Amino acid sequence: MWAQVPTPTTDQTPKNVLILGGIAHIGNGDKMENVAISLKNGYIDFIKYQMGSRIDRSQYDTVIQLEKEHIYPGFIATNSTIGLREIDAVRATLDYDDVGEYNPHVRSAIAYNTESRITPTVRSNGILLAQVTPRGGVISGTSSVMKLDGWNWEDALQAENQGVHLNWPPQYTGGGWWAEPGVLKENDKSEDKIKQVYEFFREAQAYAADTAPNTMNLRLHAMRGVFNEGQILYVHANRAKELRQIAQLKKEFHLQNVVIVGGYDAYLVPEVLKDQSIGVMYRRAHSLPLRPEDPVDLPYRIPAILQDTGILFCLDMGSGDMEVMNQRNLPFLAGTAVAYGLTYEDAVAAITGNTAKLLGIDDEVGTLENGKEATLFISSGDALDMKSNQVIIAFIKGNAIDLNDPQKELYRKYQGKYGAR
Repeated sequence: MWAQVPTPTTDQTPKNVLILGGIAHIGNGDKMENVAISLKNGYIDFIKYQMGSRIDRSQYDTVIQLEKEHIYPGFIATNSTIGLREIDAVRATLDYDDVGEYNPHVRSAIAYNTESRITPTVRSNGILLAQVTPRGGVISGTSSVMKLDGWNWEDALQAENQGVHLNWPPQYTGGGWWAEPGVLKENDKSEDKIKQVYEFFREAQAYAADTAPNTMNLRLHAMRGVFNEGQILYVHANRAKELRQIAQLKKEFHLQNVVIVGGYDAYLVPEVLKDQSIGVMYRRAHSLPLRPEDPVDLPYRIPAILQDTGILFCLDMGSGDMEVMNQRNLPFLAGTAVAYGLTYEDAVAAITGNTAKLLGIDDEVGTLENGKEATLFISSGDALDMKSNQVIIAFIKGNAIDLNDPQKELYRKYQGKYGAR
């Protein structure tokens, strides 16, 4: 039993739920107090002020009465390897990287492990959806958005093959690590690497224009959606020069949807990004500045600066040490952004509604609106505050999920032994 994760809830039980009272954070920058939210057959039937009209409670299986609790859309983790990696020290549990440099045909969805013991710990903080993303190479592969509940990857699938991930050749190399910073030096191979990227994109564009190619090329075929169907191209880069180069790539190949992943310098080139309608998944704010001369609090202030510039952005935990289990801290990145100038409701939008837009799933999830999927949760406290957040009820497409996790089990186990002492 200790080896198991909570049982998935694939059947809507109860089917009809009415939530009354509480404070609803819509996910688009607005909030409503003393609300009534109707969930029917996995979707939000209506959301309105409770006192505005009479509601027939008899048509609901369950009525949840709230007072000062908070209601949020399910938080969405981006650029994550959750479900693809379990124990970093055990190679057999790592399934996020593949051999080769150009792998757009590598799909993360089919490698997603619904039995991960990390997933329940993440959704205990309100993260109910994740963009599962491969790593490595120049083009890592194709990501999918997964519900953090399901018996298998097909059950968990929210949006399949929604984006291809390109790692832009960096302007600088070196730098060491946080405990032993090294000296940055100009990457003398970046121009050659960029030429190779352009060559691959020219081949892929030509292949996409051929409606009936004589020979199937899996790598080029996987790029068809980027050119013909508006599939999102996620480009991982941080520095201003790199962002300008990416904007030029989008313009030259007439790409419909490009999103920057990282985007540390996005606030320095807002006109370039807005001119090409490029959004940003801003890198983990709980990090040291990219440059030693930057103010130490700049990573915390950048979300508010991006909001003021008008760039569409969301918050991303990004890659790094213990990236998967740290996804649970996503709401606290938003809380830090609030402390450094971002408004509270805009911070909520940065991990819900804005994220859904950048993932191309905003017609399904991301906000508490009529017709959207009932993927939401209730917290007894402020979900962006690590001291008061306490998720008490959560739904994924109308299914009330089990919020137990291995960490809670261990807490109860040893609380029974040492709690009375």
